[in-house]
Amino acid sequence: MLNVQSPRRQSVPSHAVYDRWFLSAVLGLILVGLMMVASSSVMMATKNYHQPFYFLIRQSAYLSIGIVFAMIVMRTDTKFWQDHSVKLLLICLVLMIAVLIPGIGRMVNGSRRWLSLGPIGIQVSELAKLLVILYMSSYLVRQSQRNTQQILGFVKPMMVLAVIAALLLKEPDFGATVVIVSTVMMMLFLSGVRWIYYIILIIVVATAMGCLAIASPYRVARLTAFLDPWADQFKTGYQLTQALIAFGRGGWFGVGLGDSVQKMFYLPEAHTDFLFAVLAEEMGFIGILMVMSLYGLLFWRGFAIGFQAFQQNRLYAAYVAYGITCWLVFQALINMGVNSGLLPTKGLTLPFLSYGGASLVVNCVVIALLLRIDHENRWFALGLRTHL
Repeated sequence: MLNVQSPRRQSVPSHAVYDRWFLSAVLGLILVGLMMVASSSVMMATKNYHQPFYFLIRQSAYLSIGIVFAMIVMRTDTKFWQDHSVKLLLICLVLMIAVLIPGIGRMVNGSRRWLSLGPIGIQVSELAKLLVILYMSSYLVRQSQRNTQQILGFVKPMMVLAVIAALLLKEPDFGATVVIVSTVMMMLFLSGVRWIYYIILIIVVATAMGCLAIASPYRVARLTAFLDPWADQFKTGYQLTQALIAFGRGGWFGVGLGDSVQKMFYLPEAHTDFLFAVLAEEMGFIGILMVMSLYGLLFWRGFAIGFQAFQQNRLYAAYVAYGITCWLVFQALINMGVNSGLLPTKGLTLPFLSYGGASLVVNCVVIALLLRIDHENRWFALGLRTHL
């Protein structure tokens, strides 16, 4: 449980503009991601577009767009996001409804998750993850006492979360629903919600997720494949068995960058959802440890940034930092668990690594938000700012 404390002016190092370890982790993940997108997509790009680096070029373009948005966010006070969090949530709801309308939302692989704006497709669920965190952080600050002591203060955000989850499941996007719900639950836990409310929430969410998982035949098939992928390795268990073959071929040090066999049309979505399996094949267990270490460093420094903001009594910034960090790490853990056969198959990208324009751009924006919070922490520590 978090307790509000008085500001501590010298709680962060003042000799650097940003957290260097945090930046190093992010840059390391982005560089590994560009390298693996190029390697995992080269065969598909050559066959379909006659350009081996087609996906790498597009990913680099998305990264450039993400950096532009990141620069704007880094120059915006966190107070701006707090003041406009409700409006942003309403925009999020409008977009999530719009994506379900035929002709506006674009259907891909049986899911209606993208808004079509000419040649550009916007994946609304990626934007929803960020906007829900911004809103929930604002709500937790506004209703700090009611949230922790009164049942009504706890039920209100759950109603908002239920609407968001319902719209996501309508697309359907079960993976994004799991990430958002898990992130909000962690934020509520850190805000000091009474244990009885939290336990009830866990039971309700677990029951609902279980019912949803078995309500649709394709979800049942995925769960069955997860438990025993080799029982039907050419149908429901095909993706997972091919991913496990990639892990097996990788061994300790991998087969070498660019030498993956599974990416040669054996492993579906090799450059998106199952990029981690290709990385395991080409870079081996050492490569896996390297990537997991980078995510671990991001988690440590992200929470450190949030705790520094909390020490300065900047609760909104603290909750945003906690929420973003939990989101990125939860999604990374789920993706790696799916690739390695520890979790049922879900359509979730690996943050900063997998190919995907909307995902990469939004990831750049949330990293900019964390860097902005870290920068403001340093302003307060130096006494350059006293309020935001």
